Amino acid sequence: MAVTTKVPENQLADYFKEFTKRFLLDDAPELATVEVLSPEWGDELESEGERLLGITYDNHKNSLEFELESGDHRIYEPREVWVMEDKDGFVSGVEVVRKDGSKEIVTVRRAPLR
Repeated sequence: MAVTTKVPENQLADYFKEFTKRFLLDDAPELATVEVLSPEWGDELESEGERLLGITYDNHKNSLEFELESGDHRIYEPREVWVMEDKDGFVSGVEVVRKDGSKEIVTVRRAPLR
């Protein structure tokens, strides 16, 4: 059963570095879907089913970056970062709350080896 937890800001860099090293640097592809939820724009699908190469947090720029096969998706100044973590530590979902209250949801799924 997956568990949802808030990742403290001072742990974001290490948390996503460890996740990337453990799950994303192997031969098995993981696919991500990025959705933006905003009162102004409604629900927007940024990308769907793209290969996820890594997730990093930059303390100096205060930004969370999802490295996708087609290019990077960066979220500046996240107010809160929540993760849905499976029993084995795999992050199947990331919800980022921005300063303005809008949210970005990244769903991650394991893809079968080809």
